[in-house]
Amino acid sequence: MAEYLPLFMFAALGVLLFSGFPVAFILGGVGLGFAFIGMILGEFQFIFLKLLPSRIFGGIMENLILTAIPMFIFMGTMLERSGIARDLLNCLQVLLRKVPGGLALAVTLMGTILAATTGIIGASVIMMSLLALPVMIERNYNHELATGTIAASGTLGILIPPSIMLVIMADLLSRSVGNLFVAAVFPGLILAGLYVAYIVIRCTINPSLAPRLEANIGPQSWGGTIVMVLRSFVPPVVLIAMVLGSILGGLATPTEAAGVGAMGALLLGFINLVLLPSLGVKEFVLDTPDAVDLDDHSVGGGFRSELSHYWNVVKGVVDATTMTNAMIFGIFVGATLFSYVFRRLGGDDLVIEFVNHMGFGPWGLLFLILGIVFILGFFFDWIEITLIVLPVFAPIISQLDFGDHVGKFEVTYWFAILLAVNLQTSFLTPPFGFALFYMKAVAPKEVKIQEIYRGIIPFVLLQLIGLALVITFPDIALWLPRVLLN
Repeated sequence: MAEYLPLFMFAALGVLLFSGFPVAFILGGVGLGFAFIGMILGEFQFIFLKLLPSRIFGGIMENLILTAIPMFIFMGTMLERSGIARDLLNCLQVLLRKVPGGLALAVTLMGTILAATTGIIGASVIMMSLLALPVMIERNYNHELATGTIAASGTLGILIPPSIMLVIMADLLSRSVGNLFVAAVFPGLILAGLYVAYIVIRCTINPSLAPRLEANIGPQSWGGTIVMVLRSFVPPVVLIAMVLGSILGGLATPTEAAGVGAMGALLLGFINLVLLPSLGVKEFVLDTPDAVDLDDHSVGGGFRSELSHYWNVVKGVVDATTMTNAMIFGIFVGATLFSYVFRRLGGDDLVIEFVNHMGFGPWGLLFLILGIVFILGFFFDWIEITLIVLPVFAPIISQLDFGDHVGKFEVTYWFAILLAVNLQTSFLTPPFGFALFYMKAVAPKEVKIQEIYRGIIPFVLLQLIGLALVITFPDIALWLPRVLLN
C-alpha cells in the first residue's frame, strides 16, 4: 500500500476538486494529509516538513520572476477599467465594417491585442461579453457564432505573451521566461489567424450569420476616422509594442517590462480619464456619427472631478489586482506542498516505472500526456493542471529523444508551448469550461447555455488544429527564439 501512496494522492485530489472547496486549500490539505499518512506507514519523515517553509519562501515569495505576475494583472485590469478596451472595440468595428463578419473579427482582434496585456482569462471574457455580446445580438448576429468568437478570443491571453501562464511554466521548468515568451508568439498568432479565417469563410458563405455595420454609424470623414484611430487604437498598441518589444529586443527582462506596462497603463488611464476630458476632447462612439461625451465623468466636470474619478478607478484596479494575485499565489503555495510530498513519497519513480512498463516511445508518451491534459481540461482550470502535471512529466519529457524533429535542448520549450496550446481548450470544453460560465453569468437572457456550448465546438477544433500544426512543424515555436536569441 505504501508504494502506491502517490496514486492515492492523485485520486484524493481528483475527488476533492469537485467539492467546490478552494483549490489552494485542497492542494495543501491533500499534501499535508498524505504526509501524515506517510509518517504512519514509515514512508515520510517529520523532518521533511521543516523544509517546506524554505521551499515556499525561496521558491515563491522571493522569486523575482513571479513579481511580473501582479504587474501584468494590474496592466490588463487598468486598461479594462479605464475604458481603453471599450474604445478599442468601437474603433475596430468601424474599421472592419466592410469585411464579412466584421464585428466578430473586431472581437477576435481585440482579444488578440488584450491577450498581450494580461493572462487573466476571466477578466477578458467577462469584459468582451459585456462590451460586445449585447452589440452583436442587437445587430442580429448568430448567437452561436457570437458566443464562440468571444469565448475563444478571450482565451488567447493564456498563450500570447506576456502571459501569466508562461511565467509560471518558466518558473516550474527552470527556463528563461523571455525565451518562452518568444517561442509562444507565432503559435498564438496562428491560433488568432485560424479564428479570423474561420469567421471570414463562414460569414462569406452565409452572410446572414453576421450582418454588416451600417454605413451611417461611426465617423463619416477621413479626419474623424484618423482621430478615432489615434485615440482608441494607437495607445494600447503602442503600450503592447513597448512591453513586448523590450522583451524580444533584449532591452528588459519580463519583470522589468511588466513594470513598464503597469506604469504605461496608469499613464494611458490618466490621459483617457483626466487629461482629454478636462481639455474638452470628445470621442466617437457607435451610436451616432457625431462626437459625444464618454460618460458622466467626461467633458465639463473639471480637472478636479476627473482626477477624483481616476483615483477611484485606480483604487478599484488595485483591489481587483490584489484579489486575483492572492488567489494565484495561494494556489502556488498549495501546489508546492502537494508536489513536494508527492516526490518525497516516490511519485516521480512511480510515474517513470509506469512509463517504462507501458513501453511508450517518445511520441507515444507525448501524445499520452497531451491526451491526459486535454481530458483534465474538461474538469479543471489551467493553473491546477499546470501545477500538478508539469512538475511530474516535464523531467521525463526533457530526457526524451525526438531525433531530427526537435533538438534535445529545445524539447522543453517545445513541450511547454504544446501544453500551453492544449490548455486553451480547458476554458472552452464543458462541463466545466470556465470561459463558458464567465460568459453565461453576464450574457443577455436570450442567450442560452446550449447555444454557448454549440458555439465553442468549431473553436475547440481550431485549437486542436493549431496544436497539430505545432507538433508537426516545431519551428513554429522554435524558429523565432533561434533567430532572436542565438
